Amino acid sequence: MAGAAAAYGRGMEALVQLDCVTKTYEGGAASAVSDVSLTVAPSEAVAIMGPSGSGKSTLLNLIAGMDRPTTGEIRVGGERVDKLSETGVARFRRSQVGMIFQFFNLLDDMTVIDNVLLPAQLAGMPSARARARAEELLAALRITPRRDAYPARLSGGERQRVAIARALVNRPAVLLADEPTGAVDSATGEEIAELLLDLNASGQTLILVTHNPELAAKYAHRVVSIEDGRVVSDTDSGARR
Repeated sequence: MAGAAAAYGRGMEALVQLDCVTKTYEGGAASAVSDVSLTVAPSEAVAIMGPSGSGKSTLLNLIAGMDRPTTGEIRVGGERVDKLSETGVARFRRSQVGMIFQFFNLLDDMTVIDNVLLPAQLAGMPSARARARAEELLAALRITPRRDAYPARLSGGERQRVAIARALVNRPAVLLADEPTGAVDSATGEEIAELLLDLNASGQTLILVTHNPELAAKYAHRVVSIEDGRVVSDTDSGARR
């Protein structure tokens, strides 16, 4: 599948494409990711599952350009992420990828609205357009009443909603979520999962790392299982569309 974005499914082109990707850390006895090839189409929701230490988060970081493969090729939107300069990777992450983390990663000394605005400001989005986009997302995610609060004053579910808004502010091609319900209670986790489902239904491509098989089966089109850094299965989940 090397070269231009490969044909995928019913004539669609791949949005995310990994070809024979291996990541070995210095001093590591085994590769964190080993010879992984994976293709994700536009508007797909794909869950990546596996035991602790299997390489799930490393795979997400490679797609995001936060880490570089030892060997292999990574493309997002046809762009060779693994070949970008540091400046190019920073630009890529701001414009093409949104990331949601288990523990939110909000800046505690900034208000909700300022946390959401930050990626847009870093990307050079005009101020008025950035603020309009941020306010739109806060409204859609039902967090507007907390716009001027600081993260310490928010519940776990509210923090994750803010993190989702921040991840979406630059209209990324792909949304990457690393255990997005792992730090909230089950009821709140269900709400966050429903939000992600709604985003995907509106066309947002989603790659989700989770240890929860029920979450994966319910909210992803495909479930990719990895063990010891290798893909061991890639199956249709039968999730609702």
